Amino acid sequence: MKVKDAALRFSDAYIERSDKESEELLAEESNDFLKQPLDYLKTHKNEFIYLESKWFELINVETISLEVDDVFGTYDVMLGLKLQKKFGPVIKTYVNSALNGESVKYNLLFSGDEGVWNFNFPLNHVEGFHEDLSIGEAFQLIYSFLFTLAEAAEEGK
Repeated sequence: MKVKDAALRFSDAYIERSDKESEELLAEESNDFLKQPLDYLKTHKNEFIYLESKWFELINVETISLEVDDVFGTYDVMLGLKLQKKFGPVIKTYVNSALNGESVKYNLLFSGDEGVWNFNFPLNHVEGFHEDLSIGEAFQLIYSFLFTLAEAAEEGK
């Protein structure tokens, strides 16, 4: 499913900025916030962005958080992937082939209590990433990456 204007995809999204240490809400943002340059997170390293969207249902995700890693300086994506445990090999195969770079590190752990995969990966290694993205374009890139993952899981049934 393609949207003619990618900016429209998250026009009705719920967006929060929160403190990484305390997880305290700093502000709820309008979709205008998505026009900010992605390096906003590098100048506000203590913050993460939390985004909810109706579009995430299509890719088996509830919410996505984005922050800058304090040690490596990468843009880290954190989410819960609502796929059954049996999809582990399909997910790993897709992620290993889709993330670019040598020895890319990501975390993928199934939580039996919640029935979701806790999935964290560096956005910097997703094809199409560059430092000049806006926050909205970064979320669109994340969405596209996860959409293709959802397709791979669907085919792997």
